[in-house]
Amino acid sequence: MIAGHHGLVAMLTDRIDAEVLDAAPTLRVVANYAAGYNNIDLAAARARGIVVTNTPGVLTDATADLTWALILGITRRVGEGERLVRAGRWTGWAPTQLLGMDLRGAMLGVVGMGRIGRAVASRANGFGMRVVFTARRPMPDVDPDWRAASLPDLLATADVVSLHVPLTDQTRHLLGPDQLAMMKPTAYVVNTSRGSVIDEVALADALEAGRIAGAALDVYEREPQVHPRLLSSERVLLLPHLGSATTETRERMGSMVVENLLAVLEGRRPPNAVDE
Repeated sequence: MIAGHHGLVAMLTDRIDAEVLDAAPTLRVVANYAAGYNNIDLAAARARGIVVTNTPGVLTDATADLTWALILGITRRVGEGERLVRAGRWTGWAPTQLLGMDLRGAMLGVVGMGRIGRAVASRANGFGMRVVFTARRPMPDVDPDWRAASLPDLLATADVVSLHVPLTDQTRHLLGPDQLAMMKPTAYVVNTSRGSVIDEVALADALEAGRIAGAALDVYEREPQVHPRLLSSERVLLLPHLGSATTETRERMGSMVVENLLAVLEGRRPPNAVDE
């Protein structure tokens, strides 16, 4: 389809590898309709002189808001409650029915302090949560009440672990069996980054064994497939990759894609070139 074209708009579901790029020798730019770009072989693009762009920043608030929807949903067992009512199995109020966890005073662990991670952490103040975080570099300008930590320290102390890292060779299965074993049995995992950051088999094992309390996921290792053991678990809240899914955000992302594409085709540096 792209043979003879100069620009390509790619979705995060499109794998743009050397084979695709070789099909269009005239290609000058791949404009990704996403903040992440793990779907694109950057080395292959660079070797062919093709510019790669993305849409950072514009989806920060939408994704941070959805992260909090998942945090609230899993800690207050919203999915379980809705299924109970819809199935006609609710028999009325009871003092111990579907008890969840108070957020005030609890510890939020933010893994990755990029734009979205910081936005998620900043919202914790409104819920009275304490914040511990990991970052690839020193973060001197964050809230002084937030505490930097190693990943093992964060996993051992957080009541909610929220993942906000890009998918790289270093972050693939960042949460595997060893890391999940470090968590409190009362803690929850929330993922709005990329599905492969979590080892889904290890997550299913931990949930079934009661080693963690629950998980809330917006992304999956093999989208749109979801691991069947996660589908069948009452301890998991599942969404269909809705992180940036607001009308306003998706429209702004589209405008950024067009701006990036036109800039390259007109011989200008695009506003959002991926320089890795």
